[in-house]
Amino acid sequence: MKVSVAREGWPFITVPAFLAVGLLLGGRRALALPFAAAALASLGFFRDPDRDVPSVPGGVLSPADGRVLSVETIEDRFVGPALRVGIFLSPLDVHVNRSPIAGLVVGTVYSRGRFLAAYRSEAEGANERCALHLQGETARVTVVQIAGVLARRIVCRVGPGDKLAAGERFGMIRFGSRTDCVMPRGTDVRVRVGDRVTGGVTVLGLLT
Repeated sequence: MKVSVAREGWPFITVPAFLAVGLLLGGRRALALPFAAAALASLGFFRDPDRDVPSVPGGVLSPADGRVLSVETIEDRFVGPALRVGIFLSPLDVHVNRSPIAGLVVGTVYSRGRFLAAYRSEAEGANERCALHLQGETARVTVVQIAGVLARRIVCRVGPGDKLAAGERFGMIRFGSRTDCVMPRGTDVRVRVGDRVTGGVTVLGLLT
């Protein structure tokens, strides 16, 4: 499997790596070790593996790697009556976000907020976040990128008018965070709280 690195990660990798090399060349091995460790940790965090995206008619794919925190019924301004699957991403998970369906980006809504621990239930409404609204062939779906305690920057690379394929990369959240997928109510949900999911691969639900 080919593993690349998200472009947002290169400053976090190259700067400490150069410092580590410089310190090693200067004979200061003890001082170089923390910088080398930081470069390796960043390389792991910003990894962006290629995925074999399944072709599932009506399938809504997971927008992120992580653990399912919640599956709940809500009212969403864009989707309408909806089901929301909340996914917690630990610092060890891949943090690149992927489109759950093929569709047109209708809009993105960025909201400033707090930086509570992303696994807390109140984080969904209180934390800094970015909602991506997708119009699919038969349904609307919203993906919400939510910052956490360590995540201080949300990256969304697309805007209104862009088209995304199912499983296509569209952004990431730097460090521990949460990603919610909002689907129409009536979707046949295929995951439960506690399940591990893989972005662009795991089917969260089937549109009906």
